[in-house]
Amino acid sequence: MTTRRVYAPRIDFAALRTELGLPAGFSAEAEREAAEAAGKTFGDRPDRTELEFVTIDPPTSRDLDQALLLRRGDGGGYRVHYAIADVAAFVVPGGPLERETWERGQTVYLPDGKVPLHPPVLSEGAASLLPDQDRPAVLWTIDLDAEGRTTAAHVERALVRSRAKLNYEQVQHDVDAGTPHPSIALLPEVGKLLVERSLERGAVNLPLPEQEVEPDGDGWRLTLRAPVPVEEFNAQISLLTGMAAARIMLDGKVGLLRTMPEPPLEVVDMLRVAAKALEVPWPDGASPGRVIAALDPAQPRAAAFLDQAAEMLRGAGYTAFDGAVPEQPRHAAVAASYAHVTAPLRRLADRYVTEVCLALFAGAAVPSWAREALPKLPEVMSRTDRAAGAADRGAVDLTEAVLLQGRVGEEFDAAVLDVDPKGKRGAIALDDPPVRARCATSVPGGLPLGARIRVRLTEADPTHRKVLFEAVEGEKVERES
Repeated sequence: MTTRRVYAPRIDFAALRTELGLPAGFSAEAEREAAEAAGKTFGDRPDRTELEFVTIDPPTSRDLDQALLLRRGDGGGYRVHYAIADVAAFVVPGGPLERETWERGQTVYLPDGKVPLHPPVLSEGAASLLPDQDRPAVLWTIDLDAEGRTTAAHVERALVRSRAKLNYEQVQHDVDAGTPHPSIALLPEVGKLLVERSLERGAVNLPLPEQEVEPDGDGWRLTLRAPVPVEEFNAQISLLTGMAAARIMLDGKVGLLRTMPEPPLEVVDMLRVAAKALEVPWPDGASPGRVIAALDPAQPRAAAFLDQAAEMLRGAGYTAFDGAVPEQPRHAAVAASYAHVTAPLRRLADRYVTEVCLALFAGAAVPSWAREALPKLPEVMSRTDRAAGAADRGAVDLTEAVLLQGRVGEEFDAAVLDVDPKGKRGAIALDDPPVRARCATSVPGGLPLGARIRVRLTEADPTHRKVLFEAVEGEKVERES
């Protein structure tokens, strides 16, 4: 699927910020603490600056949490070096900055600017793994065998230096051209192995294109962007590290896991029914994850199936434990126990999970400030997850409504992604512009799931961020290959 863009006029996102109660800035005390912390030096740490790390992030990002280096290991295996920004080195437990980060929980992204978890002097400066700068980091070293299975994991505090700030499209272009950066030349090889191991476990990854709102001169672009393969490979490194962290905490019987219950059997059964109706192949014995991995999300029937498959991935949360392993320690989509540990600049929980892992790995006592935080984090992260999700969806909804407000009555081609039980309402994805919206119909037989149809825009209301279509009777568009 190619990237699709459409221009929208200038939009004011201030009302959305107010509606969500997002903070406008940090207190003077928190800013002062951050500025003082930014001047700290870390010369007493183990020096790992000889390791030639690189970062892979969106082009405009400056809050760089992770840096990566991949090498050949012994016996045909691999060694993964993964440096994570050491935010705890800058934040004083019990201080004004820590208190404000608990109010924020995570960085919230809006088209006209982010609401950061930490002041930019840290998140985009002294704590960020920017290129050509010595930075304090938590360094994970994970050894894999030739099949991509973990054989050993090590974690320590260290001083590191990134050599380059790369972005996904650039990395994918270099990989395709056979000229990848030497530090990540093994990323496709290792990434494919890790994907295969995840499918063996029964993991599920939904390769859905993302709607994004981007600045464009004096207006905005609404973009539908399909992820490139190296994004999935890079995500697998993060998952690998999160699973290693979970293992350390489960062995130590204290920590915080990212969990998700297994989908009920009836949900999987319904997905099999949807696969048959949509003519999606489901070989005997294949897991849902393998069925999904074989699909092209650009095809309407495949896109509709992916929308149905999302029903399996419900109920994600955080599970704190201390003294005993939780009854349900797994994350169903990962098909393993897993922890958030690789994005501490942008996510509060990762700072505390990291401290637990460092202490347990070293055989030391978990710091009281980290241990006492664990049972409080699930509520904070759930609350701020909702706010971040509402900000993301609200920005796209507003942009769609502004983009379409002058086009009520026009007709468009669309794919039907979801349908209610009566078949009279559902979700559609327009071919152009790249809009996803609700659609109603009075046509006999209802909306045909997975089909391409003709729809008419009946409402586009920026004030309420609402867009609505209706199916055009007798106008089914069959152009799926």
